[in-house]
Amino acid sequence: MLMNAMVRKAGLAGLAGLMVLAGGCEYMQTTDPYTGQTEVNKTTKGAAIGAATGVAIGLITGNDSAQRKKKALIFGGVGALAGGAVGNYMDRQDAALRAKLQGTGVSVTRTGPKGENITLNMPGNITFAVNSGDISSSFYPVLDSVALVLKEYDKTMVEVAGHTDSDGSDSYNKLLSEKRANSVVTYLTSRDLRADRFIAVGAGESRPIASNATPEGKAQNRRVEITIVPLTAN
Repeated sequence: MLMNAMVRKAGLAGLAGLMVLAGGCEYMQTTDPYTGQTEVNKTTKGAAIGAATGVAIGLITGNDSAQRKKKALIFGGVGALAGGAVGNYMDRQDAALRAKLQGTGVSVTRTGPKGENITLNMPGNITFAVNSGDISSSFYPVLDSVALVLKEYDKTMVEVAGHTDSDGSDSYNKLLSEKRANSVVTYLTSRDLRADRFIAVGAGESRPIASNATPEGKAQNRRVEITIVPLTAN
């Protein structure tokens, strides 16, 4: 039932992505937000949900939007990474984020076709109050830590995506997710980060990572994801 609902939500494009990724397995490195342990996971059953939602890719704004943003930043003087420098740059940024976010409840995952992106999953229970677009003050230090790393590693663009569970109407959830994404972008840019590095997007309830049939699944789906993408010339 979950898969059927997801296919109806995601449409033919989501189904195509599911079919491609279901045929193989992808390796992703994840830090458990509570134990601080780093694991390399072979996504199998979890990929069935992630493939249809775009989680395995990391970005939900689409290749065209990402490329336009990247080109604008490069032409705007930020500069681009090339060749082997990309992997090293993102590895060092990954390590810095893991060190600062250990024990905060935020997970750090390598995503993208070649693992070149970094996605931070920020659960709703620690970021926002129920039905609110205002960031919980207790979460400010976590975002401050993220901002410090983003400032040091500035050759990246950043997508901030809000997500909700399936309670409430589609339109309400879409609006709430947009408010939350914009709140995070506003906070981060107030920490002396370039606003043109960011894309804010609200996915509403359309991209679950767990079943909405249980309270535990709904809690996982209420989240903000920050995906960090290296600036490359191609």
